[in-house]
Amino acid sequence: YSSGSTGKAKGAMHLHGSLMWTAALYAQPILGITADDVVYSAAKLFFAYGLGNALTFPLSVGATAVLSAERPTPASVMRVLRTHEPTIFGGVPTLFAQLLADPALTRDTAPRLRVSTSAGEALPRHIGERWRERMASDILDGIGSTEMLHIFLSNRPGEVRYGTTGRAVPGYDLELRGDDDRPIAGDGDGSEAEGALWVRGPSSCVAYWNDRARSLAAFHGPWTRTGDRYTRNPDGTWTYGGRADDMLKVGGIWVSPFEVESALAAHPAVLEAAVIGAEDNDRLIKPTAFVVLREGHAASPELVTELQRLVKTSLAPFKYPRWVEVVTELPKTATGKIQRFKLRAARS
Repeated sequence: YSSGSTGKAKGAMHLHGSLMWTAALYAQPILGITADDVVYSAAKLFFAYGLGNALTFPLSVGATAVLSAERPTPASVMRVLRTHEPTIFGGVPTLFAQLLADPALTRDTAPRLRVSTSAGEALPRHIGERWRERMASDILDGIGSTEMLHIFLSNRPGEVRYGTTGRAVPGYDLELRGDDDRPIAGDGDGSEAEGALWVRGPSSCVAYWNDRARSLAAFHGPWTRTGDRYTRNPDGTWTYGGRADDMLKVGGIWVSPFEVESALAAHPAVLEAAVIGAEDNDRLIKPTAFVVLREGHAASPELVTELQRLVKTSLAPFKYPRWVEVVTELPKTATGKIQRFKLRAARS
């Protein structure tokens, strides 16, 4: 089942071969997984990301998997890292940020760790860079989906470009389409292009269980609509632009909540942030931000002004959040994805 980050979870019907394809196309050539590896996934087995990380990938080569019944809090994750010394660690951006907020996390916490993976949401550049500096190893940011069973677009060891999601995993085809669901002009000619991301590959699911309407919307022949906006860069890498249903139109121009959230999260007082659209007094949509602060920091009007100024200087000024609300936590799925639709419902 999907994680339910945009609403009701969907049951994705897969062929048995999908399990083999994700291991053969991603785990073995991209992660370089072998029988000598010890794999620990913070994501649980009942989600596609965790199923691959902790079950099918290790089994495909005879590697060791560390399974933990505990909720993946920073404390429980660090305990597993110290005790079992995994060589491959699978997490999500929120968890990586929480781990980095603890000064006890050092290279000695996981001395054998050679690579980590991140999925669920795009990894902000500063989190990847801080992890590399602290842990002397990289996070491979990638994007996958329950519909494709695992990651189909990813950074690679030795070729990590933080701030991008890397390149298409060999065996998968990617395409950018416009609002009419047709390939956009220039897609595939090596120039920069932006649009809705579609994917084609052998691990695609057949349909959603008992949901004909959403199946027809998502699956068009061999192609699957991901629901994500992406920019394809001239060097062949791809940059995340946000979920299509989370995009905001401010002053007639589209704004990605993700880029505003990344700018806010770069502030030393901010642990994580979520941005949605809200109406001002003229009933025009403007960005509003919800932020969780790091330990030792408190909300204040001065901090709000500082955060707004940071966004204005990091991005186009019109993208700054008109309202900033400090909260103790953000609503998330069991896999750590932020449920922005719940913030929108609460705000309305």
